[in-house]
Amino acid sequence: MKIRKEDKVIVIAGKDKGKTGKVLKAFPAEDMVVVEGVNIKKKHQKATRGGKKGQVIEKTFPIHVSNVMLSDPKSNKPTRIGKKKVGDKFVRVAKKSETVIK
Repeated sequence: MKIRKEDKVIVIAGKDKGKTGKVLKAFPAEDMVVVEGVNIKKKHQKATRGGKKGQVIEKTFPIHVSNVMLSDPKSNKPTRIGKKKVGDKFVRVAKKSETVIK
């Protein structure tokens, strides 16, 4: 999976198409990512023992990694990711502008 935590991504498919956000969590085994402000659902929470009432909370749920693309650092447009060898290490590179990503 080429998208990691803290990456800025753009949603390219689904009900939140066009939204941008930062990746909060990545699940490589399931090919899913949690993006802030994307795929928000309302979840009913049961009352707890401490006397708190039950409530409806908004929670961000994972989205499939194929529905997001990395945002180009220069143009803020969706871009693919490549690898480039710098010294003896490989780094991630944005295909559109050839800039190194983290």
